[in-house]
Amino acid sequence: MGVVTSTAKEPKQDRSRATRQRLLEAAVACLAEVGWAGSTVSVVAERAGVSRGAAQHHFPTREDLFTAAVEYVAEERSQALRALPTQDRTAVVGALVDLYTGPLFRAALHLWVAASNEDQLRPRVTELEAKVGRETHRIAVRLLNADESRPGVRESVQGLLDMARGLGLANLLTDDAARRRRVVAQWAALIEEGLADDG
Repeated sequence: MGVVTSTAKEPKQDRSRATRQRLLEAAVACLAEVGWAGSTVSVVAERAGVSRGAAQHHFPTREDLFTAAVEYVAEERSQALRALPTQDRTAVVGALVDLYTGPLFRAALHLWVAASNEDQLRPRVTELEAKVGRETHRIAVRLLNADESRPGVRESVQGLLDMARGLGLANLLTDDAARRRRVVAQWAALIEEGLADDG
């Protein structure tokens, strides 16, 4: 009897995990496509193919859902970045810029704008952004094989990330891929030169 209960529980847990993942992915897609105002729990639940009740079981509030969604996708992206080879700094610079030009950045931006006007959301998004920012910086340092004990290196890495964020903002209104490629090439050369003594 105990074995039957255990076996019955596992599929339910798997379904629960799958439902949670669908909700998180749908929430990010909604934020990226229609912004905060159009991204309600009901809209996300419908897009994920689950009931509103199931969505609220996993995420009791709208704020819970959207901050968890951005954090989830940020972690997925961080894992992909961690897997990049560190030998090619041009590829690393390109990958870091890509981080800020995709749907995750667009979703996060909508969340930031909403947080600037909503007191309940602001502390959660501020904390999330600080965590994601620190992790992205750590990954960039490792991928670039940057020695932050050298003067100016930390600022160079942070400048690269700030530049990538700026390119992401420019990309929101128009597809700026051609100019972005030139800027990435130039920044890769600057980073290569600035970190040339880093082994």
